[in-house]
Amino acid sequence: MLDLDILFEKHEGQFLKLKLVENKLNFRRDLHVFLLLDKLTPSDRCMVSGAEHDQIWLDTDLENLAEVITEEQVIELIRCGVMLEDNHLTLFV
Repeated sequence: MLDLDILFEKHEGQFLKLKLVENKLNFRRDLHVFLLLDKLTPSDRCMVSGAEHDQIWLDTDLENLAEVITEEQVIELIRCGVMLEDNHLTLFV
């Protein structure tokens, strides 16, 4: 199981470098994130669990995600603008 806190901090320099994402699932960064997370941790719940101002929180079980995600996929999320805050994935819109 990967330590997501360490990986998000380790790769923070990759933030919003969408051009470096190979094999894009969608050219819209938010949709790419949604599709990747749904592929890794499928659910029938809505992807967005909350929103405030210009930020959304993603409904993803981080324990389950840490069991299946690779370091490369964490980098991919960061390149799409995903942040890890207070044990939740979040994304500015």
